[in-house]
Amino acid sequence: MGKIISFMHLSLDGFVAGPNGELNWAKVDEEIFDHVGKRISQGDTALYGRVTYQLMESYWPTAGNKPNASKHDIEHSKWYSKVHKVVLSKKMKDTGLTNTTIISDNLLDNINEIKQQGDKEILLFGSPTATHSLMKLNLIDGYWLFVNPIILGRGIPLFADIKDKIKLKLLPATRQFTCGVTELNYTVDRQ
Repeated sequence: MGKIISFMHLSLDGFVAGPNGELNWAKVDEEIFDHVGKRISQGDTALYGRVTYQLMESYWPTAGNKPNASKHDIEHSKWYSKVHKVVLSKKMKDTGLTNTTIISDNLLDNINEIKQQGDKEILLFGSPTATHSLMKLNLIDGYWLFVNPIILGRGIPLFADIKDKIKLKLLPATRQFTCGVTELNYTVDRQ
């Protein structure tokens, strides 16, 4: 069965975006791009909230075709065009979208159905609102966090309105990058 892994950049004080959704504080470089690229290339399904999906869709389908495209842009653009995209949205309609499924209701059953379809990781990219919805339903199986060396003080928190404790196990795959970002991998301990 597939596992949903929340992939987030995070400030040291637990925010995934600034007060207006900005991410200009997140450090990304070729070292991080290469590392992330290796892991995501093993997956065949990506999960997004509507806002994140629309941002991705506005850039990645053609990013690799631009004359000044970086190695990362070319590789990620190819991956993005192949991966099946699942979007959580009550506003979007599933009309004319290539390789994309929209889930607008019955989140628990629809996500469990997607998890049953394979045994690979289903990466939930950013998407704090979608992440919060999946957390409430206990559908997230792990957290792949890139903790940035910054304290924002305010913004959109990763963990909001948590009613019950969520036990986590730190996986040995942690890493510090040259730019000061620390990668943490947790799995949800369901015992």
